[in-house]
Parts: sequence; structure tokens; C-alpha cells
Amino acid sequence: MADERTIRAFLAIEPPAEVRAVIGRIQGRLQRLIRGELKWVRPEAIHLTLKFFGDISASAVGQIAAVVGPAAAAEAPFSFTVGAAGVFPDRRRPRILWLGMEGDVARLVDFQRRLDGALGRIGFPVEERPFSPHLTLARIKSSRGLTGLERALEKGEEQTAGAFTASGVGLIRSELTPRGAVYTKLNWFPCTGMEGR
Repeated sequence: MADERTIRAFLAIEPPAEVRAVIGRIQGRLQRLIRGELKWVRPEAIHLTLKFFGDISASAVGQIAAVVGPAAAAEAPFSFTVGAAGVFPDRRRPRILWLGMEGDVARLVDFQRRLDGALGRIGFPVEERPFSPHLTLARIKSSRGLTGLERALEKGEEQTAGAFTASGVGLIRSELTPRGAVYTKLNWFPCTGMEGR
């Protein structure tokens, strides 16, 4: 089994195409404001990561499904509004430019924490950093020569991309290519629970 092929995978919520289209227009406006070494995420690849696994064996897909499927089924769909721009870890050392989330964020944070714990019990490392729901717009390679970021963040209230309902969670394969990551959905776990349970 040592030579079993691995796949690079993560769990995520994917915004619908119309929200991604608006995010693409926001990226275009931000690209005109911000100058520097940034790698922009393609709009069709933007997602809200719940759990990054890294390289896993093909057989682990079934183990993940056995945990995530029932957990997602117990949750009602999540309602979100895609909100203002921000950066990680902070404005002095920006590395990630993102759009924040509003709406069922507290419930999503609780769901992700429980999911991470359940996956930890079957051998997947629990994330040590606190979960902060966001959609990554760009990765900032260096803060040297970076201009326009402060102005872009001050105009953050203008960067809203609309509302959407997340009706499930995807297990997504990531294949790294010279043109960027290519994502393939391996599994889909619908949220079919009731509100106020």
C-alpha cells in the first residue's frame, strides 16, 4: 500500500457562478487600485475552504465521506452575503487579500469546528488556527513595492458581491498545473437539516 496514489484535496463551499462573476469584477477594480507582486485567484476557482487535507490516499475519500456526509445532512443550508475586503494576517504584513462573509457565519464556524474535530478522530490533523470564513481574492507575494492596498481596503464597503445560499459542502480535488490549480469535485454532501433544531 506504500505506493498507493495520493490526491490533493479539500472541503469547501462554492459560491454560485453569478456571485463569482461579481467577484471577478471586484477583482478587476482592485487590480486597478493595487500595484505590486500579487497572484490573483481566477474567479471560477474561488471557494470558501472548510478543511484543507493536503495529499490523501484515494481510500481516505470514503473515510472522509463517512464523517462529512452525516454532519452536513444534519445542517440546514447556510445563507451568506459576501462582504468587504480585508487581509491576513494584518495590514502591516499582508499575505492574503480576501472578501469577508456575513450571515450564518457563527453557525458555519461551529459546524467547521465540529467537523474538524470529527475528522481529527479518524486521523486528520486538527487545524490549530481559528477558522475565519473568507474568499481569497489574491496572494500577496511581497509587500515590497506594494501600493494602493490601504486605499482599496478603505473602499472595502464597496466590495460586496451579493448573497447566496450554500446548500452543501464539496470534497474537491486540486491538481497543480503550470496554469494554476485545476479543481474537480469528488463528492457532494448536501445540507438537508432544519433550521432551529
